[in-house]
Amino acid sequence: MLPVKSIERIAIVAGEASGDILGAGLISELKKKYPNAVFEGVAGPLMQQEGCASLYPMESLSVMGILPILKKLPELLKMRADLARYWVDTKPDLFIGIDAPEFNIGLEQKLKKNGIKTVHYVSPSVWAWRPKRIHKIKKAVDLMLCLFPFEQDIYQHHAIDNFCVGHPLADEVPVESHKNNARDELGLEHNKQVVCLMPGSRGSEMKMLGPDFIDMAVLLRQFYPDMNFVAPMANFKRRSQFEQQLLDAKVKHQTLPDIELLEGNSRKAMAASDYVVMASGTATLEAMLIKRPTVVAYKVGSISYKIFKRLLTIDTFAIPNLLSKQSLLPELIQEDCTPDNLFAEVRAWVGDDENNQGQRWQEVHDAFVELHHSLKKDANVYAANSIAHWWSENGIRQQESLGRD
Repeated sequence: MLPVKSIERIAIVAGEASGDILGAGLISELKKKYPNAVFEGVAGPLMQQEGCASLYPMESLSVMGILPILKKLPELLKMRADLARYWVDTKPDLFIGIDAPEFNIGLEQKLKKNGIKTVHYVSPSVWAWRPKRIHKIKKAVDLMLCLFPFEQDIYQHHAIDNFCVGHPLADEVPVESHKNNARDELGLEHNKQVVCLMPGSRGSEMKMLGPDFIDMAVLLRQFYPDMNFVAPMANFKRRSQFEQQLLDAKVKHQTLPDIELLEGNSRKAMAASDYVVMASGTATLEAMLIKRPTVVAYKVGSISYKIFKRLLTIDTFAIPNLLSKQSLLPELIQEDCTPDNLFAEVRAWVGDDENNQGQRWQEVHDAFVELHHSLKKDANVYAANSIAHWWSENGIRQQESLGRD
């Protein structure tokens, strides 16, 4: 029996900051298994620190919503076609697409058709909307790496190789995050209530949610005069955007509560807070792992939402609610996402704390702890091991088939 060829060249594409984190951890572990492997593709700063050459800036793929995607569609299609042509010509051993399914699945389909093995890391939400995409995924993906166990069923049903690797955040975040330690690091007082505002890392999210979050903070400060606010900003662009929204709100309200803007530090800001109000997305998982009472908001342009709503097969977005199949966290979606409703949901968490000895929160907290343990698998190692195991098995079969021919 001929030995399996080692992996020497890996093409890899990540589309946003969360993918950059996953990609960096995966590259670090793959280098231990394949020390001579080289990596190239579309990479963020963390992946580049691990030695991945970036052929395009990762920000090019960070687009959300129907209309913003349509505006950038010609540029995105050209980029994908150029990458496909380059890799079909130069034949890497393996392609790994990290999330960004609208970009990566089409690229994977082209590469797989030309004999390049493909792995997709982070299952597209076929269980949530557009379930017929599974047929395109089957044509495009040789191996699917899922983050959550409930995602595996559809791949098993359609005979697509898959592993559930858990989530790296579950490995990084301690089971209990100490509030006062985080406050000391951020210079926040121990005896004040703190609300963490996270209106999104994308410009489109900030545009839709930032003003509502500021108006909600005004209402909360009127009701709770000692309440403080922190807002971690994903980058300089988001900070500038939010600062302009604060200026606009000051014209409207005359006075605003102080909102301390932080450079990054979202995890520490959540840990330091009593309550969190955030845009729906991966950050809801982080809030679950840090274990803070949270209100989740989701709002896009009206045209985008009308299209999305017709394609949805679920009525919840927050990852903790999807994992638990319960409404652990309140979600305010589209027209329900108003400053008054956000204010009411935060007040409900505060009221639970004040009037019922935190009974509601204790039940949610216990569920969060259980979910945390279920996702704590050393995901970076598990993902690299899954690829190596699958490559070995697949490589042996390929060699044997070539031998018979």
